[in-house]
Amino acid sequence: MDGNRRFAERIGMNTAQGHAFGKSRLEKVLEWAEEIDVKILTVYGFSTENFTRTEEEIDELMDLFERSFTSVVDDERIKEKKVRITAIGAIDSLPERVQKAIRSAEEATKDNDNFRLNIAIAYGGREELISAFKAIGERIEKGEITADSIDQEVIDNHLYTHGLPDPDLVLRTSGEVRVSNFLLWQLAYSELYFSDVYWPDFRRVDFLRAVRTYQKRKRRYGK
Repeated sequence: MDGNRRFAERIGMNTAQGHAFGKSRLEKVLEWAEEIDVKILTVYGFSTENFTRTEEEIDELMDLFERSFTSVVDDERIKEKKVRITAIGAIDSLPERVQKAIRSAEEATKDNDNFRLNIAIAYGGREELISAFKAIGERIEKGEITADSIDQEVIDNHLYTHGLPDPDLVLRTSGEVRVSNFLLWQLAYSELYFSDVYWPDFRRVDFLRAVRTYQKRKRRYGK
C-alpha cells in the first residue's frame, strides 16, 4: 500500500492525514475483494525499514495502528462478514500499546472463518527468513529434526505466514516496480502487478484491472 506520503504532499496535507486516507482506502479494498470472493488478503502496513523514519511519523503511525486494531473488537462489519485479523511480523518490536491492541483484535476475531486479513507490521522478508532459520537451527541443536530433513514444508512452518497459502497475486501501488522485502519466500511463483496510482487514490476500477490482468496470465510455476 504505497504512496500515502506522496499523496498527502500532492494535495497539501500532512503525512498523518495521508496515512489516514490510506487506512480508509484499505477498507474499500476489503469490500471490493469480498465482492469477487477473495478469501485472503495480506497488506504491507509497516516494514522493518520504516523504523528509520522520523520519530514523529512513527508515533503517528503507531497511534493509527493502535486505534485501528482496537476498533476491530467492536466493529459490526468485521463480525457480520466473519473477518479474521492477524498481524504478521516482529510484533514484539512494537510499542506495548500496539501489541495489546493487536492481541485484542486477534482474540476477538480468531473464530471468524469467512475472510482472512493479514496485516504485515514491523515486517521484513529477510528478517522473517532469519527468524525461521534460527528457529530451525534451535530444533536441530535439540535433536528434534536433522539438517537432512529440512525441506520447503519445514521452512513454511516456521514463517509468520505458516498455515496460509502462498499469494496468487502481489499488487503494488504508486509506480514503484519492486517488492521491497515483502513475502520473499512466499511470492516465488506469485503473479506481480504494479500500478502507478498512489494507494489513497486506488479505485475499484484499478483493483479490477489488476485482477483481470492476473486472470489472463498462464501460471506455469517454473514448469
